[in-house]
Amino acid sequence: MSLAVDPLWRAALLARAGQLPLRPRVPLLWRQHVIGSVETDFFAPLLARQPLLATQLLQLESSETGPHWRLLGDATSALKALADALRELGVGRVRQHWRDEQLAVCDAQGQQIASVERGVVRPLGVDTRAVHLVGCSSDGRFWVQQRSLDKASNPGLWDTLMGGMVSAQDSLESALARETWEEAGLRMDTLTDLRRGGEVVLRKPSSDGADAGYVVEWVDWYRCTVPDGVRPLNQDGEVVQFELIDAPDLIARLQRDEFTTEAALILLCALDEA
Repeated sequence: MSLAVDPLWRAALLARAGQLPLRPRVPLLWRQHVIGSVETDFFAPLLARQPLLATQLLQLESSETGPHWRLLGDATSALKALADALRELGVGRVRQHWRDEQLAVCDAQGQQIASVERGVVRPLGVDTRAVHLVGCSSDGRFWVQQRSLDKASNPGLWDTLMGGMVSAQDSLESALARETWEEAGLRMDTLTDLRRGGEVVLRKPSSDGADAGYVVEWVDWYRCTVPDGVRPLNQDGEVVQFELIDAPDLIARLQRDEFTTEAALILLCALDEA
């Protein structure tokens, strides 16, 4: 399948998935752990309004590698106070992205050391994890979904059968099962040939960069066969429609950039395996 894909488009896709920040960023640390990054002056409006945070919550330090911000106290508590303050002031479009959902904050070895509100992970440059499911029919066609037009990110674009975040309380398996039901109305025991496909990594400015955000997302993707006669049915209102399309149509639509960057990366991998 990879021979049918325009190599220039493939190169452009990989470039979109690995972009540098639009503006300089400095590390955000807790103890010895780098837990994210922020634009150089990101905290200025917050500290101007709430100067006590500079002594209670945040500390600007310098090292041989340059300046960095250090989070003080218990990591989860400090991140909650920081998220609440950013939301109150409307910094970095936090209000628009607030979800009342906790995502994991991990160390360099992938071990969870704290949790943080989903609405602040992009402005704070916190690594996130997501899970996607590539669903095929028995004859090799692909199930794809169109994202809701009011989604905070990539509204109206096309996606894999299912794609969702891994919360702080989730394992990959529980996130896969929950999101597959919520987005596609499918139970895991109704699917066949379920297996892990691999991992893709996204590094790019979020949206148009106006929210001062930066995406670092590790995406585990799985593939399965949706039995004949079974049709996905959205449960959470975040999907406009599902379509079942063949590989040539999928390639054409990928190359018209109708899909999100992460979905395009994953589907390209799935096509390469076919």
